[in-house]
Amino acid sequence: MNIHLTLPSEMRIRDEHKEEAIREKAYEIIVKKGFEGLSMQKLAKAAGVSPATIYIYYKNREDLLHSLFNHAQKEFAFFALRNFDPSVSLEEGLWLQWKNRLAFISDNPIIYQFFELFRNSPLINHKNVSMKEFKENMVLFVKNAIQRGELARMEPEIFWSIAYGSFYSLVKFHLQEKKMMTENFKITDAKMKQTLHMVVKALKP
Repeated sequence: MNIHLTLPSEMRIRDEHKEEAIREKAYEIIVKKGFEGLSMQKLAKAAGVSPATIYIYYKNREDLLHSLFNHAQKEFAFFALRNFDPSVSLEEGLWLQWKNRLAFISDNPIIYQFFELFRNSPLINHKNVSMKEFKENMVLFVKNAIQRGELARMEPEIFWSIAYGSFYSLVKFHLQEKKMMTENFKITDAKMKQTLHMVVKALKP
């Protein structure tokens, strides 16, 4: 006599290709329609799987969103921390951060847009969201710069606004391909270095 067993979702075989397809379609839906535009049914249809398949990988919609961010954060940290040493000078460290972040954005435009949406939403405050390794490196980098007298003491929000606000403004114009006036705008090393020079001057004690 043949006995057929139905395995619970957590025991079914995980397929990395299906999981990646689900993740990619989830990013696309959220970027196009916002968090409210994402449902498990819509996601399943877009990814070409059944809704039950999604629950093999994610407990529920909330778990899916947190997992999407944590995956995006790992991708971001991989690029941002590449060849980065918290002991380097303020200018050298910021230059490498700008270059690494631009590489991440260029290689992962959809993930970057999702990343920004998530970071600017209340979801970022959930306990299941973590950026520990990245934050530890950035904090140490700032502390070292202050100790060497390269950086004035200031609140973290002020530092971020000065050190990275200008960079992300350039990125925005770059992605939109717009200048303030007429012609298309493209980021170049020369434009970033010109901006970085002024940023470092503003950060000095």
